[in-house]
Amino acid sequence: MELSLKRRKKTTIIPGFSLTFGYTMLYLSMIVLLPLSMIIVNTLSMSWSEFYETITHPRAVASYKLSFGTAFVAGLINVFFGTMIAWVLIRYEFPGRKIIDGLVDLPFALPTAVAGIALTTLYAPNGWIGQFFDFKISYTPLGIIIALTFIGLPFVVRTVQPVLQNLSKEVEEASASLGATRFQTFVKIILPELYPAMITGFSLAFSRALGEYGSVVFIAGNMPMKTEITPLIIMTKLEQYDYVGATAIAIVMLSGSFIILLFINFIQWRMNRKFYH
Repeated sequence: MELSLKRRKKTTIIPGFSLTFGYTMLYLSMIVLLPLSMIIVNTLSMSWSEFYETITHPRAVASYKLSFGTAFVAGLINVFFGTMIAWVLIRYEFPGRKIIDGLVDLPFALPTAVAGIALTTLYAPNGWIGQFFDFKISYTPLGIIIALTFIGLPFVVRTVQPVLQNLSKEVEEASASLGATRFQTFVKIILPELYPAMITGFSLAFSRALGEYGSVVFIAGNMPMKTEITPLIIMTKLEQYDYVGATAIAIVMLSGSFIILLFINFIQWRMNRKFYH
């Protein structure tokens, strides 16, 4: 009896929980679940053979590989350099630090089409940077990775920064007083604290990159079977009024994203459980 009362008090400790929880579920249903369910409803008008033929078309399969592959690589790059940037901004005082900190958020505010045009101009064969390379950067998967890295960087930096701010320097000093080197302190003390934030930043950057269209469509070149991303195929089908085909491919992207993010969250849960136990 006492245990049930404690559980009831624990779940209703915030006044108005039932009301706020109801509004939360209603809001999420209208903003997230309802639009996603319409994708599935539109696809139900297709037969299984038509659905399978649409999602397994060689052009679509090539776009899956390109979209997921470049988003994954861009996410890994952002985890490394984003963590480094967050470390510098938190741990060091230098002139212009606030300006650099503000520049990190620029990809959030910059229209994606503007970013795509700027990157294409910069890395084109006759561009300011592209002219110094013997190989092409624009209109290749490498150019797509650069664009996705650009738009995904703030997610990692802003996720890791609060964790670094809350890290106690006394723990690092205690580690050094016990004879640990800087590398050992970083690997044994600091890195375990950063892992959850780094994984969260990676998942956010990966998700953002996977659905990116505006900044990629210019630098990709959009060559079928080579540099054509899945969002472009979806847009092409929409322009051709093939709404059912567009939603069919969207389901593949949605399912793949959900499975990958679920796996990432599972890894994060295992790491948190291992760290706190």
